[in-house]
Amino acid sequence: MTDEKNGTTRRGLITTGAMAATLAVALPALATQQTPASASGGSKGAGNGSDSGMFTVKDGTQIFYKDWGHGQPIVFHHGWPLSSDDWDTQMLFFLNKGFRVIAHDRRGHGRSSQTAMGNAMDTYAADVAELMAHLNIRNAVHIGHSTGGGEVARYVARHGRGRVAKAVLIGAVAPIMLRTAKNPGGLPMEVFDGLRKALAQNRSQFYRDFPSGPFYGFNRPGAKVSEAIVENWWRQGMNGGIKAQYDCISAFSETDFTDDLKNIDVPTLVLHGEDDQIVPITNSAHLSIKLLKHGTLKTYPDQPHGMCTTHGDTINADLLAFINA
Repeated sequence: MTDEKNGTTRRGLITTGAMAATLAVALPALATQQTPASASGGSKGAGNGSDSGMFTVKDGTQIFYKDWGHGQPIVFHHGWPLSSDDWDTQMLFFLNKGFRVIAHDRRGHGRSSQTAMGNAMDTYAADVAELMAHLNIRNAVHIGHSTGGGEVARYVARHGRGRVAKAVLIGAVAPIMLRTAKNPGGLPMEVFDGLRKALAQNRSQFYRDFPSGPFYGFNRPGAKVSEAIVENWWRQGMNGGIKAQYDCISAFSETDFTDDLKNIDVPTLVLHGEDDQIVPITNSAHLSIKLLKHGTLKTYPDQPHGMCTTHGDTINADLLAFINA
């Protein structure tokens, strides 16, 4: 598309012109397209499956959410310190497969209220419960990544009875990340203190270093760094509140989900990258699967913590197969 002298070619100009012509036809058609009037399958409540907005929970915190499409609901729970935008690849994929897709920004993250209080796993799960009741969501598949995986475990175990069909934990922090007497294989507190120190000293720089290094495996020999992916991670992180993100480090590292995993009574898929440098697989997925009543474990050689982005096609196909089974 480019040459070394002026950054353009005749082919590039022709392609650009063709794209502009295509958009000129497509955009008016999209603007006049009608939204289906009713949902087929799943449930329809205050959210009509074609909306985004704010929902206020009992303590006054405003939770931003997206609610698109119709059909069986799939609810996505994002990781730290990101937002519902981290599920873009999955949201579009499942929307186009005929599902209703829902995702929210956890309190203190993304476009939700920048909370100083309530930044703990019990509150996160309670917020989800209120939102699901507001939208009248039943027969849903709840999918959580990293911290969101912990949130799914707590929500499904404590609030999901009668509302949840299946659950998926991807690179999840469960059962517990922190090293304790009962969890000798966990990570030492110094690791999480280091995260807090880096966040407090220079959040913007930290939010560039983390995704450009271990999160997506871009620090591995031969890895091709995607600056766009790094910038998108940084954008999501900086859009949230530093106090809530600081508190969330304790929430995702110190919360013990052992009892939650034992109490989940729906089919649960556990997906984990074998080269996950953020949530090591040996002390997470390998333990969680032993606690779940109806669990299935699938691991991915050489894949990183952020594999939903770096290997989205593979993950989406496996999610679809599990949901349709």
